[in-house]
Amino acid sequence: MAKSLAGGGRRRAGLRAWVVRVGSSILIWTAVMHLMPILGPASWQPRLPKTWPSAACLDRRDPLRPNSTSMDAAAAALGEDGGAHLSPPALVPRRLYRSNGYLRVTCNGGLNQMRAAICDMVTVARYLNLTLVVPELDKTSFWADPSDFGDIFDVDHFINSLRDEVKIVRALPQKIKRKGNREPLSMQPISWSSEKYYLRQILPLIRKHKVMHFNRSDARLANNGIPMRLQKLRCRVNYEALRFTPQIEELGSKLVALLLQRSSSFVVLHLRYEMDMLAFSGCSHGCSERETEELTRMRYAYPWWKEKEIDSEKKRLDGLCPLTPEETALVLKALGFSSDTLIYIASGEIYGGEARMASLRAEFPKIVRKEMLLSEEELRPFRNHSTQMAALDYLVSIASDVFIPTYDGNMAKVVEGHRRYTGFRKTILLDRRKIVELLDLLQDEELSWDEFTESMRELHKDRMGQPTRRKVLLGRPKEEDYFYSNPQECLAVPQRRYFQENSNANNIMRDTDI
Repeated sequence: MAKSLAGGGRRRAGLRAWVVRVGSSILIWTAVMHLMPILGPASWQPRLPKTWPSAACLDRRDPLRPNSTSMDAAAAALGEDGGAHLSPPALVPRRLYRSNGYLRVTCNGGLNQMRAAICDMVTVARYLNLTLVVPELDKTSFWADPSDFGDIFDVDHFINSLRDEVKIVRALPQKIKRKGNREPLSMQPISWSSEKYYLRQILPLIRKHKVMHFNRSDARLANNGIPMRLQKLRCRVNYEALRFTPQIEELGSKLVALLLQRSSSFVVLHLRYEMDMLAFSGCSHGCSERETEELTRMRYAYPWWKEKEIDSEKKRLDGLCPLTPEETALVLKALGFSSDTLIYIASGEIYGGEARMASLRAEFPKIVRKEMLLSEEELRPFRNHSTQMAALDYLVSIASDVFIPTYDGNMAKVVEGHRRYTGFRKTILLDRRKIVELLDLLQDEELSWDEFTESMRELHKDRMGQPTRRKVLLGRPKEEDYFYSNPQECLAVPQRRYFQENSNANNIMRDTDI
C-alpha cells in the first residue's frame, strides 16, 4: 500500500514537472515573438520578408471576365445575382510587432489618385512599423463625392489581406483619443520622397506625438530608388488588397458580360474630354468662343488650380491636351479599327454632349456607355458618386481587349499598370505631340490619308503596352515614368525579355487591327 502511494506521488510529481516545462516553453516562445521586433539594433525599422507572395497568392487572372468569350459564357456570367463572386481568402497569419504610433491619412483627388496614395501610405506604415487607420477619402475636391472608403473598397478584405504586413484599424482607439486634448500633428509629406525621408524625418515625429495625420497623400513616395520589397508591397496593396465592394464588383462583372454578349471583343476608350479637364488644362481647341469663355471662368473659379493664363494652342502642339472626339475618330480609323468595333466610353459627361460626339459616332456607331447598358434602377445607388462610377469604368477597362486613353491622367496611368500586371494586355499609348503634328498636316492636305495611316501605325507599333524599362529622370520625378503605370518590379516576365531592345518589340506585339 505504501509502495503504491509512493508510486502515485512520483507520477503526479512527474506530471506537474511536465506541465511546468510545457507552460514555460509556451510562455518563453510567446515572449520571444513579441520581443523580436524590439531586439534588433534598428528595432523601429521593419524586417521585410526575404521572399514575396508566390503566384498562388498573386492570382492575376481577371475575375470579371469569363474563361470563354462566347455568348454562352457571357450569359452564364450574368446569373441571377448579377455577377461572379470571389471566394474569401483564408486569413494570413498576423504579423506581431511593437507599433511606433498611429498614421491617419486623408487622400486627395479622384479615384485613381487616391488609390495610388493608399498603396504608398500602407507601404510607409509597414516600413515604419506603424498602425494605419483606414484612409479617409477626399470629399472637398471638384467632384464633391461624399463616399467613404467602405463605399468603394471592401474594408474587411483590405484589413485582413494585409494583416501579415501591417496592422490596420477602422478608427483611432478611444484610449488614444482621450489621451490628447488637441488635434494630432497634421502635415503634408514632401512629394516624391524616398523611404529614408520617412525614416529620418517622419518617424521621430510620430514617436514623439504618437499620432500623425497626413492631410495630403498624392505622389508622396518616389517612383524609383525604393527597396524592391517595398515596391512589391505597393503592388500587393494595389492589385490584391484594394478590392472594390461586392456591389461594385458585381455590377462591373455584369457590364463586362453585357459587352461580351454584343461582341467577342471590345475596346475601352478613355475619352478624357470632360468640362473639368478642359478647364483645368486650358485646352480649348475646337471649342466655340462661348465655350472657351465658359472654360476660362471655371478655371478661375477654383483657386487650387494654380495655372490660370494658358496658351491653349501651344499646349496642344506640345502634346499636353486631351484629343478631341473628332481627332480621336481619325486616330482610331488610321490605326485600323473597323467601323463595327464595339467601343465602351470610360469617362464622365463629354463636354458638348452628343453633338460633340457626332463625328466619332459616325465612324464608330457601336459606341456604348454604362448608362446605355445598365438600367436606371441599377445605376441609382451610384448617381452623384463620381468615384463609384469611376470604379465601374475601371473594372471594364481592366477587362477590355484594348485600352486607349486620349490623355495620360491618373486613370490612364493606373489602368495601364494594372493591365501590364495581368499579362501585358494591349494598351495603346498615344503620342499626342506627334499625332497633333500629323493631324494638322492631314488637314492642310500636306499628307494623304494613306501617308497619315502609315505614319500613325509606324508611330505606335512600339507603344502597345509591351514590356519596357521605366524611364528614370533624376531630380525630375513629374517627368519620369510613373511607378503605377509600369510597376516593373512586380511583373511576371523574364528579365532578358522584359528589358529587350525596342528593335525586338515587334516580336511580342499583336496586330493593331481588331
